[in-house]
Amino acid sequence: MIATVSVGASAATLVVRSSGPSAKSYPAGKQLADSSKIALKAGDQVVILDSRGTRTLKGPGIFSPTLPSNQASDSRETFAQVSSRRARPGATRGVQPAAPPAASGRSPNIWFVDAERSATVCVADPSAVTLWRPEGGPMTTATLAQVGSDRTETVQWLQGQSKRPWPASLPVTDGAQYRVTWEGQAAPTELRFALLGPTTSGLEDMASKLITRGCTAQLDLLIETVAIPDGASKPGG
Repeated sequence: MIATVSVGASAATLVVRSSGPSAKSYPAGKQLADSSKIALKAGDQVVILDSRGTRTLKGPGIFSPTLPSNQASDSRETFAQVSSRRARPGATRGVQPAAPPAASGRSPNIWFVDAERSATVCVADPSAVTLWRPEGGPMTTATLAQVGSDRTETVQWLQGQSKRPWPASLPVTDGAQYRVTWEGQAAPTELRFALLGPTTSGLEDMASKLITRGCTAQLDLLIETVAIPDGASKPGG
């Protein structure tokens, strides 16, 4: 089993993305106390995350990190509905993060390793890594080569096949780098693994680790997966 989210966990609200004139004041990874105010100018956009999910705040306006009591329902019941995997034994109503169905070639799960996108990839369980590509691809053979060694392995993709297990012969360790190539590819995919450990204590902790390790593609999918409707992101004064 791979990382789970515990419903009982709680932490300060976390900034997970920001842009605009005030971006330097709200960098990704910044924690916000419940009593703080988020002052945004025109053109600002800040995405914040807490135990309920993510909210996108757009300036100008002054916002509170906390939701009003009538909007403070927990979004993770919906989160559980889109997850097809069972929680780790012992976790309290935990669910594995899973994004909505893939659109525009985006991975349907934050823990899948996109074979076509160069990135730093965070891994929760190095013994259960899934290599993914957009569905509908042709039959092909991909070659995985470890950078700095002579270790290589091939992965056979059938027509329309999107998932393959990562070869057990290639170690998935912290900092390990791999190059993925196949016929007709314009440029190889460069992958670098970052190990997170087997569990996280909640959405905030998971997002914080993704930010710290530079796993931006996975962070983007997590943000989209647990987004709270826009109605909960109005200025509060």
